[in-house]
Amino acid sequence: MSLGAAGLTPITPAAFIKKWRKSEPGERQAAQEHFLDICSLVGHPSPSDEDPTGAFFAFEKGANKLGGGKGFADVWKKGHFAWEYKRKRGNLDEALLQLMRYAPALLSPPLLIVCDIERLRIHTAWTNTVPSTYVITLDDLAEPSAREMLHNVFFSPEKLRPTRTRAAVTKEAADKFSTIALRVQGRGTPDEIAHFVNQLVFCFFAQSVSLLPDGLFTKLLKRSARAPERAMSYLDKLFEAMERGGEFDLTDITWFNGGLFDGRRALRLDDGDIGLLVAADSLDWGLIDPTIFGTLFERFLDPEKRAQIGAHYTDPEKIMRLVDPVILRPLRQEWEQARREIVELLNGNRKPPMRRQQSRRMTREEAAAEVRSRFTERLRKLRILDPACGSGNFLYLALQGVKDIEHRANLDCSACPLSFRS
Repeated sequence: MSLGAAGLTPITPAAFIKKWRKSEPGERQAAQEHFLDICSLVGHPSPSDEDPTGAFFAFEKGANKLGGGKGFADVWKKGHFAWEYKRKRGNLDEALLQLMRYAPALLSPPLLIVCDIERLRIHTAWTNTVPSTYVITLDDLAEPSAREMLHNVFFSPEKLRPTRTRAAVTKEAADKFSTIALRVQGRGTPDEIAHFVNQLVFCFFAQSVSLLPDGLFTKLLKRSARAPERAMSYLDKLFEAMERGGEFDLTDITWFNGGLFDGRRALRLDDGDIGLLVAADSLDWGLIDPTIFGTLFERFLDPEKRAQIGAHYTDPEKIMRLVDPVILRPLRQEWEQARREIVELLNGNRKPPMRRQQSRRMTREEAAAEVRSRFTERLRKLRILDPACGSGNFLYLALQGVKDIEHRANLDCSACPLSFRS
């Protein structure tokens, strides 16, 4: 690995560590100098040397924040990383959250990197993979392995791509609930078993996003493991609170609508069943795909497939082979045409039409807003038919894709040459 880079004076690992261990500049003052030293350390050209125009590698890359507003990523390299600095001993979690808000406008780089000089954290962000985090301290850079990882950030980010996927984690969860469903056969009808298992699955998801607060469901499972004969009663009381909203175990529970908690209560569980639920609780439910609901429900209702839930789990990538060309690709093309029309209107390259039922011509901003409104109304009125009428996963992923297109349209409009109200 070369230590030199065009336009930069090579720096040795020892010199780099010595320089930045004693340095105490502010965040803004340190950021670019530190990054240039890293470029020198790994033998990579600086942003201005590799990309003088800032088209694909730049300091202070402007980005529209997810949720509104505009900001800047400290460094960005297209297809590689977005990088945010904090002062020494700064809040790197806050920096990561900032990068996550920028990510869609920065073409969703696969690596999100936060750094406070003393620590450098690399967060992977590939679609459908289980995220990994790598931490490199200042002293770690004395080791070839740490420098090799940093070298990969600039030259070979794919080498940091996690091998475990969301689909694999989802399948693992489906396998666990398949076993639970088989164990509780005879304690209810197939419909009752399917409904109960999906109630349990939903509780894991709800806890992962804090709709069930303070690890409440985990506490319930641990308590049930100590007293399995009370598990059914504990779950009944929780489901009742979720059905109407109320209090459970001195905790306020939100009302969950939608019919999942509709008066149907828990089935009896033994210590083995609860052990499987405790094992399922150890999974990262923030990474499990919600399509597991449809898959589980369909399999439990079909006696011939009930023992094959995990093996027959269809991951989203396979479903998207149909959803993308049939539904999403045409919608993206429609938005691209509408986006070009908006830009032409705002730049004065297209004449605004007359306002309906009025004699005056629209302003450029009004016309652009109407084009955007027509497209969003098109999305709102969209109807999608699932002819197989199976698990519902086709419809769920189609809805998710349409919402992504709506979000992309909102981001594009916020970046238009002139702002306008819709």
